[in-house]
Amino acid sequence: MTPAGRPGPAARDGAPVAARLAPRTGPTAVSRAGADRADDVGRLLCDFNTEFGAPTPSAREFAARFTRLLPRDDVLVLLAGDPAEPAGFAYLTCRPSPYFDGPLMQLEELYVVPALRAQGVGTALMRDILRRAGELGCGEIHIGVDEVDVDARRFYERHGFSNRDAGADCRMLLYLREL
Repeated sequence: MTPAGRPGPAARDGAPVAARLAPRTGPTAVSRAGADRADDVGRLLCDFNTEFGAPTPSAREFAARFTRLLPRDDVLVLLAGDPAEPAGFAYLTCRPSPYFDGPLMQLEELYVVPALRAQGVGTALMRDILRRAGELGCGEIHIGVDEVDVDARRFYERHGFSNRDAGADCRMLLYLREL
């Protein structure tokens, strides 16, 4: 069960994820989520945090927040796979930067349902992110990744991301402070 008391992805309708979600057989469709998809996005983000043991608001709380966020021009959420049962999502924000004419894009979260990993869902999301970033004229995309998450780091590096500035011989680090 998720913190909201809803069944998690492994048992939402009583069937295991692998039984409900057939393996991908063709290109994965990616679409932008509108406010009408806030429940799906909230559930996926809650499932993501729950999977990794992170403290998390409930899926319902996330959905309420995404209802307000999704209509914004500086927020982009992409859903991948079957619209009735999304296989994954990406949550991005854009902000102005003095370093280039277009915005800076931040990939806040990228998640693929565990049973559907290694089937190209994450790559489909990343290709769509890169396409949209180009269309928006973004100068850079930033991603924060946990150092111990080797699979995610490999995924991003495979798609051209680096934790080093061009020409620099030291790693970039992300610092944060909870308020």
